[in-house]
Amino acid sequence: MRKDIVRLTASLPANTISWQQDDLEHYGRDATRFVDPQPVAIAFPKSTAEVAEILKHCDQEQIPVVPSGGRTGLAGGAVAANGELVLSLERMAAIDEVDPLGQTLQVQAGAVTQAVHDHCADSGLIWPIDFAAKGQSQIGGNIATNAGGLRVIRYGSTRNWVLGLEAVTMTGDILQLDGALEKNNSGPHLRQLMIGSEGILAVVTAATLKLAPLPESTQVMLVALKNLADVLNLLHQIRQQKQTILRAFEYIGRECIDLLIQHKEQGFPLESDAQAYALLEFEGDMAAIEGLLSSEYLVDGVVAQSTKQAAQLWAWREDISETLSRRGPVHKNDLAVPVAKFQVFVAELRSLFAGLYRDLDVFLYGHVGDGNIHLNIVKPVALSTEAFIQRCKNADGEIYRLVAKHQGSVSAEHGIGLLKKHALGYCRSPAEVDLLQRIKTCFDPNWLLNPGKVVDRPVK
Repeated sequence: MRKDIVRLTASLPANTISWQQDDLEHYGRDATRFVDPQPVAIAFPKSTAEVAEILKHCDQEQIPVVPSGGRTGLAGGAVAANGELVLSLERMAAIDEVDPLGQTLQVQAGAVTQAVHDHCADSGLIWPIDFAAKGQSQIGGNIATNAGGLRVIRYGSTRNWVLGLEAVTMTGDILQLDGALEKNNSGPHLRQLMIGSEGILAVVTAATLKLAPLPESTQVMLVALKNLADVLNLLHQIRQQKQTILRAFEYIGRECIDLLIQHKEQGFPLESDAQAYALLEFEGDMAAIEGLLSSEYLVDGVVAQSTKQAAQLWAWREDISETLSRRGPVHKNDLAVPVAKFQVFVAELRSLFAGLYRDLDVFLYGHVGDGNIHLNIVKPVALSTEAFIQRCKNADGEIYRLVAKHQGSVSAEHGIGLLKKHALGYCRSPAEVDLLQRIKTCFDPNWLLNPGKVVDRPVK
C-alpha cells in the first residue's frame, strides 16, 4: 500500500478506498480487456466533496487517477495499467425527480443509463441517448465520451442533451457549468469542452439532462436489399417523406446476418440471399411506413406487429457484437465519414480486404444514417493470435489512410482512449493536437488525470 493513499483514507469515510484484488481486477479495466490492469487502489466516493478531496490530495502527492464509470468503452479510456488510483463513480447514482415544466432531470454521474430511461418514462419523457450497453453504462461515462448510439439520426449525440454539468478538476476545484439554463450566451461554454473529453480535463460528478417527449408510437422494420447503394437510396427516399420521422437507420452487412443465423435459435424473418440489410425505426403514419415495403429498392421486408416483435427485430442488430466475440478475438474499428461518401468508402474498404487482407474475416455494420461504420475483424482459426494482431495493425494503417482521404474520423463514437491515440493524426491536424495539449495543461497542470489517454504530454 502506498503511504500517500493510506493518508488519504484518514480524511474519508470508512470503506471509501479498496485494495482488494478482486476490485483491482474488476475496476482496473474496461470492455477492451486488451491489457492487464495494475491500479494501486480503487476509490468509491459518495459525494462531489469527496471527489474533490481525493483529486486534490492526489494532485499534491503526484498520484495519477483514472475516472471510472460503467467501463463499457472500447478504446481503453478507463484502463488503469500503470499504478493509478481508480476513481469509481458508481456510489454516486442519485436520480432526482423530473422537472415536467422545464423537461429536465438532475442526476449524479454514476446513474446507470437504463435507470435514467426508466425513470423518465414514468413522466412521458425520454433522455434519447440509447445504445446496446445502456444497462451497464453510466451517465458520467456517456458525457465523457459524448456517446452516440442508435438514434443519432433523430436526436444527435449526448452533447445535445446535456444542459449543465458539475465537474471537479484535478486541483479539487468544483465547477458548476450552466445548470438548467436553455440559454446562456456569456462566452465559450466549458460544459461543451468537458463533453467528449474522455476524463482528461475534469471528473464529471453530476449533470442536468435535457429531456424530450416520449413518442406516442414507434414502428420497426427490417428490410433486405440488393446492395449498399440501394440501402442509401432507401435512406434518401425516406428522408423525402413528410408523414414519418426516422428514429434509426442501421446497416447490416450480409456476412453479419449469415453469422447471426448460425448462432441464433430464432429463425431469420427475411430472404437470406440479399447482400445488404437495414433495420429502421420510425415515428409517424403507419400506412406510409408499410408503403415502403413496395419500394423498388427492397428485396424483402417485414414490419413488427407488436412490441415483442420489434424487440426481436432489433436483436438482429444489437446481438452482432456479442455474437462476433463468441467466434474468437475481434479487432474493432469505429469509423465515420460524411454520409455522401459512405458508399465509396465502404466499397474501398471491402476492396482493401478482398485484396491485401483476404485471409481475415471482416464484418461490417453500423449507423449508416450518420456515416458511422463498425469494422470488425475476427481472427481466423488458422491464424495465430500474434500473427492476427500484426495483420490487423498493418491493415489499420491502410484503413486510416482511407479515412483521411474521405475527411472522416478514426473514432465515430468509441473515443480515442489508449487504443486510437496513435491514429489521432489521421483526423486531427498538428495544430489541433497542440491546442488539445495546451487545454489539458490548463485543467491538469501535472497531467495526472487519466494519463496517457487521447494525447501525450509534450516533451520539453
